[in-house]
Amino acid sequence: MTRQNPPPQIDTSVPHSARIWNWILGGKDHFEADQRLGEHLEQHYPEALNVARASRDFLGQVVTHLVVEEGVRQFLDIGTGLPTADNTHEVAQRAAPESRIVYVDNDPLILVHARALLTTHPDGATDYVEADVRDPDTVLAEAAKTLDFDKPVALMLMSMLGHILPDEAALLVQEYTRRLPSGSFLATCDSIAAPEMIKLNEDYAATGAVPYHCRTEEQLAATADGLEILPPGVVPLNEWRTETPGEFTYQWGLLARKP
Repeated sequence: MTRQNPPPQIDTSVPHSARIWNWILGGKDHFEADQRLGEHLEQHYPEALNVARASRDFLGQVVTHLVVEEGVRQFLDIGTGLPTADNTHEVAQRAAPESRIVYVDNDPLILVHARALLTTHPDGATDYVEADVRDPDTVLAEAAKTLDFDKPVALMLMSMLGHILPDEAALLVQEYTRRLPSGSFLATCDSIAAPEMIKLNEDYAATGAVPYHCRTEEQLAATADGLEILPPGVVPLNEWRTETPGEFTYQWGLLARKP
């Protein structure tokens, strides 16, 4: 079901990654152009739908692990995307109600829906910051109004760094983690540069959507430079911390700790 009466300053005639992602995950916040491209992907590139769903499952796995096994109570989720089921704050506060979460995005459509991300357990807190990931000064200053940067923070960058060239993205993430306290974590995942995904993203960009850049395993690992990448390392998401891997996905990820 597509939304009616779109908010101003949003071009609904061009497919948009957050809205396509929303369609794939069964949300309602997309338009006809997004649905058309989503259906095209479903028919010609079913691996794209697998990538989106695997990324969402990974988010839930990582947040649960960080809260339950690592004792993390603070999350900085950049490149939030449109709200769907089991957002970061919902997963974290289900296990630890006192968790505090800050979402960051610079998409006007996501800002419209930010109120859906601000529901919180009374023992914890959530906030939404409108800022660009390329501006860590603003992101961290605004996040500090909700998070205590003297305590560990989990930096979440889920399937969004492809909007930035790989080398630039690695340096940017390193700048963020450099400014986080010891004991903090980085969780990230992205589309690996397999021929199938490269072709998919070329066709995706040809629709007029903002290009998305795949990366190699080494480029993904470079985002965690200076950190300890935790087992099982940089792996396909279907192999992350499981003894029974599911369907292979071209989405790879990692979890790393700052010493």
